[in-house]
Amino acid sequence: MADKVGGAFPAAGRRLAPPQEDAEPGTGRPRSLRINSLFSEDELIEDYYDAPPANSGSDAGAVATSASCGAGAPGDAVQGPDAAGQLSPIIKAGWLDKNPPQGSYIYQKRWVKLDADYLRYFDSEKDAYSKRFIPVSSISRIASVGDQKFEVITNNRNFVFRAESDADRNEWIRMLQQITEERKSKALERMSMLQTINGTMDLVDKSGFLELRGFKNKLFVAVAGDKVFLYKNSEDYRLGIGITYIEMNVGNVKEVDRRGFDLTTPYRIFSFSADSDQEKEEWVAAMQQSIAAALSTSEVAEKIWAVEPNRFCADCGSPKPDWASINLCVVICKRCAGEHRGLGPSISKVRSLKMDRKVWTEELIELFRRAGNAVANRFWAANVPPSEDITPGSGSEERRRFLVAKYREGKYRRYHPLFGNQEELDRALCAAVTTADLAETQALLFCGAAVSCATGDPACPTPLALAERSGQRLQMEFLLHNRTSETPRLEVGSGGEKHYSALLPSVAHHGFLYKTPSMAKPVGERKGLEEFSRRWCTLHDGVFSYYESDRNAVPNGEIKAEEIVCLVHNPPRAHGIESTFEVYVESERLYLFGLDSPEAVREWLKSLAKCFVPPHAEELLSHDFERIGRLHYKGGLNLERAQEGWFALAGSTLHVCFGEGDREEPLQLRKLQELSIQGDNEVLVLVERRRTLYIQGERKLDFLGWVQAIQKAAGSAGDTLSEQQLTEADVPLLVDRCIDYITQCGLTSEGIYRKSGQNSKTTGLLEMLRKDARSVRLKEGEHQVDDVSNTLKRFFRDLGDGLFTKRWSQDWLRATALEEEEARISEYRRLLSILPAVNRATLKALINHLFRVQRFSGDNQMNTHNLAIVFGPTLFQTDGKDYKAGRVVEDLINHYVKIFNVNDQEMKKQQDEITAIMKMREAASSGTQQAGDFICTVYLEEKKTEAEQHVKIPATMTAEELTFEILDRRKIVMKEKDYWSCFEVNEREEAERPLHYSEKVLPILHSLGTESYLVVKKQMSMENMLLYLASRVGDCKHGMMKFREERNLLGLGVSTGFHDRYFILNHSCLRLYKEVRSLKQRTPPLESSHKPEKEWPIRNLKVYLGIKKKLRPPTCWGFTVFYENEKHEKQQWYLCCDTQADLREWFATFLHAQNGGAVWPSESCKVRASRPQPDSRLGNVSLIPLRGNESDMRSSVAAFATDPLTLLRNV
Repeated sequence: MADKVGGAFPAAGRRLAPPQEDAEPGTGRPRSLRINSLFSEDELIEDYYDAPPANSGSDAGAVATSASCGAGAPGDAVQGPDAAGQLSPIIKAGWLDKNPPQGSYIYQKRWVKLDADYLRYFDSEKDAYSKRFIPVSSISRIASVGDQKFEVITNNRNFVFRAESDADRNEWIRMLQQITEERKSKALERMSMLQTINGTMDLVDKSGFLELRGFKNKLFVAVAGDKVFLYKNSEDYRLGIGITYIEMNVGNVKEVDRRGFDLTTPYRIFSFSADSDQEKEEWVAAMQQSIAAALSTSEVAEKIWAVEPNRFCADCGSPKPDWASINLCVVICKRCAGEHRGLGPSISKVRSLKMDRKVWTEELIELFRRAGNAVANRFWAANVPPSEDITPGSGSEERRRFLVAKYREGKYRRYHPLFGNQEELDRALCAAVTTADLAETQALLFCGAAVSCATGDPACPTPLALAERSGQRLQMEFLLHNRTSETPRLEVGSGGEKHYSALLPSVAHHGFLYKTPSMAKPVGERKGLEEFSRRWCTLHDGVFSYYESDRNAVPNGEIKAEEIVCLVHNPPRAHGIESTFEVYVESERLYLFGLDSPEAVREWLKSLAKCFVPPHAEELLSHDFERIGRLHYKGGLNLERAQEGWFALAGSTLHVCFGEGDREEPLQLRKLQELSIQGDNEVLVLVERRRTLYIQGERKLDFLGWVQAIQKAAGSAGDTLSEQQLTEADVPLLVDRCIDYITQCGLTSEGIYRKSGQNSKTTGLLEMLRKDARSVRLKEGEHQVDDVSNTLKRFFRDLGDGLFTKRWSQDWLRATALEEEEARISEYRRLLSILPAVNRATLKALINHLFRVQRFSGDNQMNTHNLAIVFGPTLFQTDGKDYKAGRVVEDLINHYVKIFNVNDQEMKKQQDEITAIMKMREAASSGTQQAGDFICTVYLEEKKTEAEQHVKIPATMTAEELTFEILDRRKIVMKEKDYWSCFEVNEREEAERPLHYSEKVLPILHSLGTESYLVVKKQMSMENMLLYLASRVGDCKHGMMKFREERNLLGLGVSTGFHDRYFILNHSCLRLYKEVRSLKQRTPPLESSHKPEKEWPIRNLKVYLGIKKKLRPPTCWGFTVFYENEKHEKQQWYLCCDTQADLREWFATFLHAQNGGAVWPSESCKVRASRPQPDSRLGNVSLIPLRGNESDMRSSVAAFATDPLTLLRNV
């Protein structure tokens, strides 16, 4: 047979340059060039290769030569390109002549390498990729055929080589025979990836035909482990004799067009093309996974494999499993891991032993060594019938059925004797976690014991706390990974079953849809029409399938309904197709579909939603939702464990459905009091109407979409009133903020609303308020009155549709023509009643404000007429030439009470407010009253309307005097052991501070934010604190506390987690030490060579009892501490104590140190007797709050749980 000589093969993926670029300068002749081929000379190259023209580009050859890393001498270890990814060392290498099958007398020189797995030959020693590889396992015999020749005989081919000498030939024969015998004597490991078991390919991630640029015919490609193998055809693939393989630790995959992608290595670019975009996605994903496997480390795997049962898959028995379920504590193979992911993270949390390095702590590795497959299978696989067991060769469907039965249903588990008795299970779990018996804990937990059950021990309220106290770190690790695990349930459709077991309605739908390739990240850019492919789609029996066309019988892909976690209806024309929707699945993939018909897309969305939304949440389908899906949440009275809920976002309303039929009032997102993200984008906190909802992100892809959608829906969406962020009274938050600030700081400002502020500041402030008024706080000193007033005017002037609406504004103007006053008022009232609710509420709030402003016209020079001149054109958005606009505003202010139907009680309250403000102004100007007197609202025992007391606060009033004032008004007699105190309550921080009895109240009032107020109540812990201070030794306190710092001033967010730190508190300062000091010292020395990490002067600290729950403090006994230095630089941090006694002792020491030992007055009765009687002229007038109106002062703290401060009242 004659060898084919001189065939050319271009480097894959290299474009051939135009002829003129390859000509030698000045000659026009093509450069001489040798192009290496991936094919062996044994094949008919012209059958596979489109030969380039004679003057084809030279850059192809450069790839081969530039890849050289050095030549390897025979017998050397790996050198050159092989060094990058070689797994097996080179046993022998050298030049040999090879006889091709086309001719007996034609030999070509080849560089040949032999390792433990393959005999490979190359064009030169510098080539990275072989022309042919022969698996050692396929070699049946090596024979000498004379003249320095030897023959390598395989099952279907013979390969003849010729050495330079008989000695060299004999050495090759000896090495080949030796390595072949060794391979036959042990289990095939590497080639097992490419051999069949029971007719199915095992451990091959992806295989099939691909086009490789430069070839006529397709090649058969296989992705297996950390390599990609190239074969001439599927028969060679079956036999294992290929062209070359690519080590993926030096590879990189990049999509280049709709069906094409490049596999790039330092030595060559392989440009592949698949049959469809779906096939391309699968190939790219498989190769990326191969790269990850190649770059992974086996350190964790080797430690876990050191235990014999962990060397085989817990489910099918495959050797060397490199995946694990960290909550089930089983080691599993890759194929079983894929099915475990399908069970969902509430059943199995799948992680790689080699790639997920961060998750594998020493405790988790030790847990798998102590428990692992042996302990797990004694529980989970105690009763597996041989007929239902699976093997390494089992198919995907068989594996899925087995794993669902094993872990989701618990069909084969060993039932605990206490199964069915919840109380006994919980009690047994509390006992088990204090021992080293992991098997008992596992059996109890997965037979129904609650991981966060009540222990009855206040010091250790959960099993996790019990395990921590007992020093059982492996028990702690196991409990931590099973905080959200579900108990297996065999009975389908039972009340406690999750959505995946519920009998969902069978929905059928079909038709053409346009589809893009699936994505692993959010759709960041607009997709053009050319990026969509038309696919025939069907929805049947809970499976959403898409086909190349309606004639195809085999789908390109499918999505099971139980895998869907979220559906999104995109805005019109968000992409190149009129209407599109997104489908998110459990495996963190996103599918984008679309049609030109919005009605057809809505039908698809409704049909898909019916398939995956459970019956108890089907009411969500009645809404015209933009996004619907399931998320984990915490709310109500149970914050220990996240639960699954169903959510639908429609406009600015978030509809929710919790549990079996638990219906919740929808959340009006534009009326939220607080919207924030906690942790590393892990928890979304929504606060509305004294209820708080914590939404947790279990899957990053869809959770990120939910966060962005909710943030957008909660913000201002346009320039009309109804599209603004609103208060509970339906007044735009922007208007409310501005009115509130001017009421407090600008009622007496001369020319208010007539003067214009700075244009740049007005523009900036209006932009901030429009973007998110919820986050803007207007403060005296930071913002000027004229800037704020101009912002309010500009908002109304630019308001879309206007305050009076375009439809009705002319009717308002025509009403001024009515000469009879009563007729005009009646017409105004009629027009007011037909305004939209938000416009009506906003108009009332604004006129109420202007009514107040004109009452101070003696100071601000803005009477009713002047205000009407300013606001008439502004509100009616006219040029100011029509006097009727001013006339309407003037009438509205003058007849405010009649037009807006203000009752006597409301009018009296407003009148009292104005009277009190005027009296304070008169007193301040005449000097008859101490400057700085204020009227404020103080509550008795709790914040509610009937507990309000409005008190005048002179500059000299102390906290003790204010307390007596409130008690006198309510005729409450202070008994001997009653420790009544005045508390400053910060609702935003969920903390409170008892004011020292000698502390002046007025400075406190000036510093109060909108979320703070004063309340007088008993200080329950004072008696215990006084006893502690009387009995302690020395003036210092020292010990461990958990510390967390908030770095909001630097813009870095909240530092994560609480950390143990050692503290020393003395009469002058608080010191923090990172290292634990000796607890043997009863009183640590005040001076020490051990330098503290931080130190704060006591006089600069404000200590509050309580920590906000969203920080997840480790205990309920904590402090919130504020620090401000002389430069007014502020810090905020949190301290947690282990017990109530610790909390009491630390706080008592703080009070003692800050107040020179005077914690409580010794002669309260004398102080009370000598106190001047209050001025009763003002009585209990209700005046405006110092900072903000009542809606602003309402807390952003959850009402779903008990008041956190009650935990401290019994200290």
